Amino acid sequence: MKKRFLLLAIIMIASLLLGACGPKETPVAPPVEEPVVEEPIVEEPVVEEPVVEEPAPPATTPDATLRIWADDTRSAILAPLAAAFLAEYNVEVIIEEVANIRDQFIIAAPAGEGPDITIVPHDQAGQLVASGLLAPIDLGAKAGDFVDVAVGAFTFDGQLYGMPYATENLAFFYNTDLVDAAPETWDELVVKGIELQDADLVDWGFVLSGTTYDAFPLMTSQGAYIFGRDAEGNWLPNDVGIGGEGMIAAGDLMREWINVGFMSTNTDWDTAHSLFETGEVPWLMAGPWALDRIRAAGVPYAIADFPDGGAPFLGVQGFIVNALSENQLLAQAFLTEFVATPEIMYELYEAGNRPPAYIPALELVTDEDMAAFGSAGVNAMPMPALAEMGSVWQAWGDAFSLIIQGELSPADALSNAQNQILELIGGALAGMVNVPGSWQAAAGCPADWAPDCEVTALTEVDGLYVGTFTIPAGSYEAKVALDGSWAVNYGVDGIADGDNYTFELAEDGEVTFTYDPATNILTIDVP
Repeated sequence: MKKRFLLLAIIMIASLLLGACGPKETPVAPPVEEPVVEEPIVEEPVVEEPVVEEPAPPATTPDATLRIWADDTRSAILAPLAAAFLAEYNVEVIIEEVANIRDQFIIAAPAGEGPDITIVPHDQAGQLVASGLLAPIDLGAKAGDFVDVAVGAFTFDGQLYGMPYATENLAFFYNTDLVDAAPETWDELVVKGIELQDADLVDWGFVLSGTTYDAFPLMTSQGAYIFGRDAEGNWLPNDVGIGGEGMIAAGDLMREWINVGFMSTNTDWDTAHSLFETGEVPWLMAGPWALDRIRAAGVPYAIADFPDGGAPFLGVQGFIVNALSENQLLAQAFLTEFVATPEIMYELYEAGNRPPAYIPALELVTDEDMAAFGSAGVNAMPMPALAEMGSVWQAWGDAFSLIIQGELSPADALSNAQNQILELIGGALAGMVNVPGSWQAAAGCPADWAPDCEVTALTEVDGLYVGTFTIPAGSYEAKVALDGSWAVNYGVDGIADGDNYTFELAEDGEVTFTYDPATNILTIDVP
């Protein structure tokens, strides 16, 4: 038993020894999938970035301010330019809507309260220049971009005092159903007009819509003028052409036409336009303000220049610079760089329906009527920029009324008118305060709207001017006129060149007019 156990032990030991002496094998570990260890999701705290406001640029104080006076139409066009001018020059532009600009300017400018820039018609600029209230304007490189006659209208003593932007004048309308083309001469017009009359196609061969402004192209075609001008284009108040050969020739021509039944003796504006609009007269001298009613009437028409080179009056609207402004150069820069552009000048044209005085804008106009008005105005005569022009209208108009009605020869009527005008200019009626209006003929004057009629002159009473007159029942209009002419006149609220006063009488009675020279206001007391 012990031997068997001993033998078993020896065998086991030998086996162990033999295993320890054999080559070793590298054990191959069974494939073990690595456990998927999900990392815990750690939510990082949301940290809001602080809102850092960009520091505002330091406020810039404008270096200067430009003040502009304009009406509501033109101020709307100029207002958008303010921001661009501020960005370019660091100058603030303030635009104010002001009524009765000229009257307000005359008061405000000398007091240092006026605008730097405003807008006036050229014939008002003359008095402002004479008063030292306007600064010269240099158009620089753009000088050639403006219509010559418009620049000339704002030129005084050889110096430009306004930047023109629009013109207005009469032109020659003709009915295209009756006439193939506009006549080049008055003789052609007469021949064609008589043919139409003989064929019973028209009532009249010619008609006037007034005796002064509206008839002026016929007069100038005969060599007529109102005031002469010197070599620099300045008006000469003592060189009056109403009694001259050209004006008398025009009167002779009218009488000849009337005597043969060619021209109507009716010179009412509305009547003349109605005759043209209904095809009862083949042609008409009219302005752009008549376009709407002519178009609405549906009459076929075209617009041309006047026969025999007749020249109408020219009116020019323009920008002026205050001579007392401290910012004259900035004002000029605003006008020449920001207003004198095709875009702005075209906008001004659209708003006013008048041909642009700025050629690049005029070239953009596609309305054939406006282009025709521009053509008719190329040789137009600027309205004389003289206060003395106010002494001309009444006598001039009365003279042609007498000629047309056959009461006086052209030579006599116009010679008398010339003398009256020279007397007025010389101050023959200085100090007269009158109330010309549609009531004067009924009160004993030779005609209505006569500022020189002594019958209706007022009398001074305790610093006021008073007059009482017996007037028939009816509706009337009136204004105040000084010194026997229209040169200085006042309308409603004492405004120079203002609206007419109106009054009405239910029955015949005495009307008292009271004029206060301190306020220029007229009070009308009716029964």
